[in-house]
Amino acid sequence: ASAQDLPLITPKKGLTINSSGRLTPGIYQLSSEEGQPLIQVSGENIQLDFTGVILKGNTDQQRPDEFEGIAIKIMPGSKNIQIKNAHINGYKIAILADSVAGLSIQHCDLSFNYRQHLKSNLDREDISDWMSYHKNDQDEWMRYGAGIYLRKCKSAKIAVNTVTNGQCGLMMTLSDSVTVSDNNFSFNSGVGIGLYRSSYNLIYHNRVDWNVRGYSHGKYKRGQDSAGFLVFEQCNHNIFAFNSATHSGDGFFLWAGQYTMDTGEGGCNDNFVYGNDFSYAPTNGVEVTFSRNLIMKNVMRDCDHGIWGGYSYESDFTDNDFAFNRIGIAIEHGQNNNIALNRFLYDKTAIKLWSREQQPADWKYAQLRDTKSKNYWIAVNQFTATETVYDIMGTDTVAFSGNLKMAHTTALKLGDRTNDIDTSREDDPLDMDYVPDERLKKIPVTKRPIHEYPKGKDNIRMTQWGPYNFNYPLLWLKQIDSAGIYHFEVLGSIGNWKIKNITGFEITEKGADSFPSFLVAKPIPNIVFKEIKLEYEGDVFIDQFGKVGSSGSLFGYERYQPQQNWKLQWFSWNEETDPTTNQDTFMQLLSSTPIHYGTFDKLDFTWWGAIGKNLPVDSFATVATTTIETEAGVYDIGITADDYVKVYVDGKLLIDAWDPKYTALDELTHHRRLLELSKGAHDIKVIHAERTGIATLMFYIHPQKKQEEKIIFQQKITNY
Repeated sequence: ASAQDLPLITPKKGLTINSSGRLTPGIYQLSSEEGQPLIQVSGENIQLDFTGVILKGNTDQQRPDEFEGIAIKIMPGSKNIQIKNAHINGYKIAILADSVAGLSIQHCDLSFNYRQHLKSNLDREDISDWMSYHKNDQDEWMRYGAGIYLRKCKSAKIAVNTVTNGQCGLMMTLSDSVTVSDNNFSFNSGVGIGLYRSSYNLIYHNRVDWNVRGYSHGKYKRGQDSAGFLVFEQCNHNIFAFNSATHSGDGFFLWAGQYTMDTGEGGCNDNFVYGNDFSYAPTNGVEVTFSRNLIMKNVMRDCDHGIWGGYSYESDFTDNDFAFNRIGIAIEHGQNNNIALNRFLYDKTAIKLWSREQQPADWKYAQLRDTKSKNYWIAVNQFTATETVYDIMGTDTVAFSGNLKMAHTTALKLGDRTNDIDTSREDDPLDMDYVPDERLKKIPVTKRPIHEYPKGKDNIRMTQWGPYNFNYPLLWLKQIDSAGIYHFEVLGSIGNWKIKNITGFEITEKGADSFPSFLVAKPIPNIVFKEIKLEYEGDVFIDQFGKVGSSGSLFGYERYQPQQNWKLQWFSWNEETDPTTNQDTFMQLLSSTPIHYGTFDKLDFTWWGAIGKNLPVDSFATVATTTIETEAGVYDIGITADDYVKVYVDGKLLIDAWDPKYTALDELTHHRRLLELSKGAHDIKVIHAERTGIATLMFYIHPQKKQEEKIIFQQKITNY
């Protein structure tokens, strides 16, 4: 039956659909409770056409990190379900399918759903922005939301869908023989397409660009486990071909899984990664570890590593293009790998192979597997303007054949613990080619999607809610120079802009009134709340919250910078003064003489090691106090802390995170509360204790914006 012949179904909360239908067009503001679906679909041979339907789960008062619920759930046991033309935003998960055979989701726009609020800023990262996808046997991935989440789905077709301005696009677990094609899962803050225990899937001609976080150009390049493709835990025989996954934390991130770490068996093996573009990754264009795979004819340009292949074995890295990477191919503890027919251009190091002398004594994988670095064949590669062609240490049995080197600085840097490095045929001409892989016949395209946006890592601009997508006006702080001068970019797709209002700054330079442009501003001392408001002039646009803007829309930058004078004291604790088991004696400890003290203008610390010379790495505590003058209003107060923390305002406990459960996951280390403060001075006290590992302590305070102030402040900076 055609769509027009299908009976009308009106969306409503708690709706169950058991037969085909056409959803009544309209905009439906329908909330869904956490974990509960708004609409359930159950049955067989059901076609649902959502043309003209928009399901909105959020309210204007909500932040994207507060979105809850599932818009549509296709129930276990259902077969041959078709969902098309749905527009869904404002939910934790837009479409969830559980144990469904023959599912089809096509032509849906599932953008502007859940995403975390990011605390990392221009100068430094916040560890609470790190994600962890290493476990999903209990659907742990759901905490990050998704446009589409497939669980135990076989032979599904996911095509021509869009998921942008969320956290995760398509996430699949225990799902096999799924075809994923022609989708746009770009400009998300987590993962474009994720697989967990999913095999024999065909994934081609998708845009999964700009799935990124944890990057500030020229400052830090962490990625925080964001990726275009994420392939974890026993995913085998998948094909990834002709996709574009540029400007993502990792372009392609594959890890064998915890089962392999614990048993030495399995992996994410025999995946075919062909003809993709993984360029401009802050970390790795391709990361493939503890597994056996074929990486062929891909592009890795301007990444930290083109390919990171730690513990890869029996893998082929063939006919790829590398350019302007810090390291082209880096493999530690790899075995029986071939590197052939690749092209390297302006990489600082083209190929780096190495191993460490000893493995951790308690690491099961190293106890069960031979982890030596050995047995490489490196043949018929071309190296142009590479500083170091080969950097090899701790590796045995490497054979070189027919490689061409031009305008290089160092041909071979050989470290210790190397044996049988055979360069006798390095310069011999060798004619080599390969037969196209039979699996390519399954793919009806031969080219990648076309790039639509500016290229280069300098175009990765991380806002509080994800990467900037070039489609709306943005005032972007690019740099505060050594003289304290603020340098801004004025960005937008088309149109013009003008200055609306300036508070706390003096504009010293101004570019053209069109986009792109620039502003240079000198801060005026002793003004606590600094703000630049610009007014947009031009056609309508969609902002990063899915709202429509037009001429007269305001955008800008703000910085709340109350004068602070934090007094810090450090203490060292032991078993008798343990902060969790002996809290009374711990509190007494805080009244004793500190081992260290200092005064700071902000509370913003991450300790990767000792807190100072001759001071402890672990088992220490801090007490931080300050007094802040505020105007009357509601304030957003936050703290990121590892391990334990309590925050007091005017002697009253505001935040109590004195529990190890808050450090089980990085995202749990941040805590925020809204608090109404009167005009005047307010005392703040932070008590923090560190047990082991990394320690961090970052304080945030910012006046809550009034709802009527519909200004796009993408890069708000709070002083800590």
